[in-house]
Amino acid sequence: METIGPHVRTLPVRCAPRKAPCPRCGKLGNRKAIHHCRVRTIAYKQVVFLDVTYGEYRARCHCCTTIPHHPPPGVERRALYDNKVREAVLDRILEDGISVERVIAAMGRDFLLNLSDGFVSDCLDWQVRRLDLADHRRWVLDHFSGTLCVDELHLGQMTLLLATDPLNDLPVAFALVASNDQPHMRRFLKNLKTWGLSPAVVVTDGSNLDPTILAKLWPDARHQLCVFHVLKDLHEQVLDAVRRQRRAMSRRGNRGRQRQRGRRPKGRVKRQGLTTKEKSSFVHRHRHLIVKRREKMTRQERIDLATMQSYLPELKVLRDFVDRLEMLFEEGQSEALAWGRHTALVVNRHFLGVPELATALEMLAAEKFVKMIAFLNSQVCQRVRTNNHVERVNRKLRYEEKSRYKWRTRHTTVRFLVLLMDRYWRRERAIWNRWPDEPKEEEPGDLGSGPPGKCQVA
Repeated sequence: METIGPHVRTLPVRCAPRKAPCPRCGKLGNRKAIHHCRVRTIAYKQVVFLDVTYGEYRARCHCCTTIPHHPPPGVERRALYDNKVREAVLDRILEDGISVERVIAAMGRDFLLNLSDGFVSDCLDWQVRRLDLADHRRWVLDHFSGTLCVDELHLGQMTLLLATDPLNDLPVAFALVASNDQPHMRRFLKNLKTWGLSPAVVVTDGSNLDPTILAKLWPDARHQLCVFHVLKDLHEQVLDAVRRQRRAMSRRGNRGRQRQRGRRPKGRVKRQGLTTKEKSSFVHRHRHLIVKRREKMTRQERIDLATMQSYLPELKVLRDFVDRLEMLFEEGQSEALAWGRHTALVVNRHFLGVPELATALEMLAAEKFVKMIAFLNSQVCQRVRTNNHVERVNRKLRYEEKSRYKWRTRHTTVRFLVLLMDRYWRRERAIWNRWPDEPKEEEPGDLGSGPPGKCQVA
């Protein structure tokens, strides 16, 4: 049976006026020749070519001898495909999150195009050359809220340094570096200062790379340690204590058990209560209740917590420590009250008697605790206490870059991140220009969408 191929259409496009201006001085030159070329365009389940007619011109000035031809809008010079094909490829990679192989397969299935990996890479390079990152930078600086979140993300053998504005929900800048060390972080933050960024509050996750650099670059800015990361590190010490006590309880249950000689008596012997090993297993399954906030517990979880403490009374000290930690970072309290609670916590002999809690109390040293409660003495700091905004943007970028992208070199990774940032900045600018005085609604799938002036907490 004979197979019928797709119908091929040709659309004439003429771009050959009698005169054309010189690209340098603007003086008109006469046409001396007419040329033709065929360019493939996009059409669903069709093969469509553009028959482009363009002219070659003789210059009448001293700038050049021949004026290069001007292709029609949407067609690049010496291109095999018009810009509609390029934009369709970019939309599927950047907007839809499709991998390179699936983009090529989809373009072949829907538009009968036989694209290559090199053409897809050229589309990305073509889009990067069209960007005006300086204009984006000026717009971000004009809309900067004064609060800056800084974090780092490991992408294979490279590290992504990222800064975001959590209140206006904007990525500010990024840098892809070879290693996560102080010189790279200092260069990254120094570039932000050179651009004119002057934050009032800088929120970090407590990394050792940040404090000295921030104090030198922005001495007047308040440094807020992420409360979420602080509590996470302290809760890890509490859970380590739970594991140690639970293992000791399990060993006590196995101690002294000897196998009885002879045959077992007939009939089932009724056992009184749970064994120590079963109680230890119950504590292990519900260990998360030791660090969970009481107001978020269900009625059954409160019963399970009381059962755990009856099985292992040493857990009461750990639970008391967690309750006092929550009071330590309460909103609305005065700074003097927070310091009083801090003093009572670090001198408590019951907490100092537990090795893991003693390590946790060392993490609450006075020089760090000042940065943990910076939100109490500043209304600007009260708006954002965590670094969750930049963490969420990091997760989104890592998902897009690792799961959807193909090329893994530094150049191609930077190219892809620049295109993602450009798409997000353009979307945000369109929303700001449309409703400059109204909050925008959240759109699912963004890098971190939310209304300007409102903090998003992951």
